[in-house]
Amino acid sequence: MEELRNINSTLLVIIKDGKILLGEKKRGFAKGLLNGFGGKQDIGETIDETMIRETQEELGVTPVDYEKIGKIHFDVWYKGERVNMFVSVYKCSNYIGETRETDEMKPMWFKLDNIPYEKMFQDDLLWLPMAIRGEKFTGKVVFNKEMQMQSHQFEVCDSDKQL
Repeated sequence: MEELRNINSTLLVIIKDGKILLGEKKRGFAKGLLNGFGGKQDIGETIDETMIRETQEELGVTPVDYEKIGKIHFDVWYKGERVNMFVSVYKCSNYIGETRETDEMKPMWFKLDNIPYEKMFQDDLLWLPMAIRGEKFTGKVVFNKEMQMQSHQFEVCDSDKQL
């Protein structure tokens, strides 16, 4: 069995006043798709620190009133290599600063009843409604080289210990 490299990453969704803030990825992995804000953990960083740093870099704001709500294990092709990507998912209702477009992301607000899932990764349709409902979850998703979802499994968590 092939030994895959592990990557720890974060993803933050900002939900406020009946709307969700997503960013259109302008370069690199997931270019052209809408997504939350986040990225890979640096050596010596906690996963919370990663989420805050990545949000500051991609959106220009500092999240407050945030909580970790999910953990998704992706078996995915990343930059030509098949990897295990472990994504800690956060939800936030407030932030400090003014959102701005960056070299990497163009932020856009959407009403919660009008989220453009067709412009997002296929798995977002599975876990994002859980996040919006306030549920905590774990999941596993397998993508092929063409970023088509091959399999998925999600479940609601009873405890934060599962995250």
